[in-house]
Amino acid sequence: MMIVSVCYAQKKADSIDISSLKLYPKKNPLPARRPVLQLQAVQIPEADLKLKVNYWRNWVTFGINVNQAAFSDNWSGGGVNSIAVGTQFNYKTDYTRDYKNYVSELILQYGKLKNRDQMQRKTNDRIFWDNKVGLKLSTNWNFFGSLNFESQFDQGYNYSKGKTGEEIRTLISKFMSPGYLTESLGFEYKPGKSFSLRIGTGTARQTFVLDTTLYRNNSKNFGVPIGRRMRNELAFQLVTNYEKEVFENINLKARYSMFANYHRLSNMDSRLDATVAARVNRLVNVTVTGIAIYDDDQSDKIQSSQTLALGLIYKFPR
Repeated sequence: MMIVSVCYAQKKADSIDISSLKLYPKKNPLPARRPVLQLQAVQIPEADLKLKVNYWRNWVTFGINVNQAAFSDNWSGGGVNSIAVGTQFNYKTDYTRDYKNYVSELILQYGKLKNRDQMQRKTNDRIFWDNKVGLKLSTNWNFFGSLNFESQFDQGYNYSKGKTGEEIRTLISKFMSPGYLTESLGFEYKPGKSFSLRIGTGTARQTFVLDTTLYRNNSKNFGVPIGRRMRNELAFQLVTNYEKEVFENINLKARYSMFANYHRLSNMDSRLDATVAARVNRLVNVTVTGIAIYDDDQSDKIQSSQTLALGLIYKFPR
């Protein structure tokens, strides 16, 4: 009987359910309070911040290109030894604040070509300085005043052959012969950064020929009466500027100016400058430049010029 009782007690102990003895912590036994954040503006005097706003923007471009060719004396294909060097410097600054704007652009270009057994010749020679002050009238219209100067660095020659075949050069231009100073007032239409149109209703231009002997080689004397050094004109002027990156790494820049003397409105002077620059890498550019001019004070026909250059171009800022 004793043995049976022990077995029964052991069996009863094995059948006890101990799951109810497991204790689990309650959810969120210690509730946490989220703090309420309150942000308040702190007023700091501007003098303590020492902040300065720069309303000026500047761009600088400098470039040089060199072309050279050499042939041996027995070169069957023919050819002339030559070397050409060209340089350019562009500087542009822009000041814009509220409704006021000032833009100044300086372009300096000069190039020389030397062929064997020939005199040196210029491939490029230009001084161009344009200044414009504008007051905003509306979203796309400004009232502007501008001052523009243009001339050349070096003497210019016309080349011909003498009776014995020798080369003869004749002086036809030089620094400030001619030189142009143009003042203009009017309205500017500028719908975006790429395009602008100036309408100069009140424009005056002074043409300078400081060398009074140039008329001997240039009968037109750039429109300045013989014996005088300056001629003044009142005119209506249009100036358009367009600059945009038309494709990736390809930039197009064009400027057209029209000058119509109020006494000869039917006979207008026009000049078109167009430049296409393709960037090969950070320093190397390929540039194609074209110029077309019609000015009856210089020639009765359209003058044209075209250049193709591969050279080093450095721009700041990049």
